[in-house]
Amino acid sequence: MNVVDLSEDLVPLYCVCLEDWSQEMKEVGTRKRDWYEAMRRRGLRVKLALDAAGTAGGMIQYAPIEESFASGKDLYFIFCIWVHGYKVGRGDFRKRGMGKALLQAAEDDARALGAKGMAAWGLALPVWMRASWFRKRGYRVADRDGIRRLLWKPFGSDAEKPRWIKEQKRPPAVPGQVQVTSFVNGWCPAQSIACERAKRACGELGARVTFTEISTADAATLREWGITDGLFIDGKPVRFGPPPRFAKIKRQIERRARRLPGP
Repeated sequence: MNVVDLSEDLVPLYCVCLEDWSQEMKEVGTRKRDWYEAMRRRGLRVKLALDAAGTAGGMIQYAPIEESFASGKDLYFIFCIWVHGYKVGRGDFRKRGMGKALLQAAEDDARALGAKGMAAWGLALPVWMRASWFRKRGYRVADRDGIRRLLWKPFGSDAEKPRWIKEQKRPPAVPGQVQVTSFVNGWCPAQSIACERAKRACGELGARVTFTEISTADAATLREWGITDGLFIDGKPVRFGPPPRFAKIKRQIERRARRLPGP
């Protein structure tokens, strides 16, 4: 196994999170590529783990925490670490040490860049980006938000603990309309897929349904709302893990539309 910096020829593969076999990823369009091009100028770092045959099986992306959805100083923030675990496509690369190798390489890189520590987000559930996985590797919980954990590993005694950027407000309901609002940052294709499906559903449901997209790739907009990625119907969040199916999103919006008073 070898951990390498992202090369230009592998950017298309990185932009679909190593899932070049996935039809869902085609729904994202250029969103991840656009985010990558903007963020690479703001300090984004990407590394891939290659097996002995040179096949990419894992990836990690991280940037200065000032460019993330957490608040902190002189730290790097891990947006995600991902080892391809599907049998389709390139196959299952889990249980080979790729995740640990990627994390160590990112920490070493951050130290060399002068960072005072590393931060990451994790979930208090046995799914992707498990907080428990980071804790086993020396990370501490710095802040909590529901099932989300903000974790960090200080490199020295002068490192400052990071905090979540808290939600400031939600989209208001609009009388006589169903207002669907999508906050999308671009870093995660799963969130972008949900946005694209919601937009398409709204386009099929007539004039009484309004779709608004808010890009939180802009730091000022992110801090204004305190929401990185999310889908809201009349100000109420739509909870999901994997991207909800198009039909499910459309049904939720339709149900809300049926409750509107007659014209």
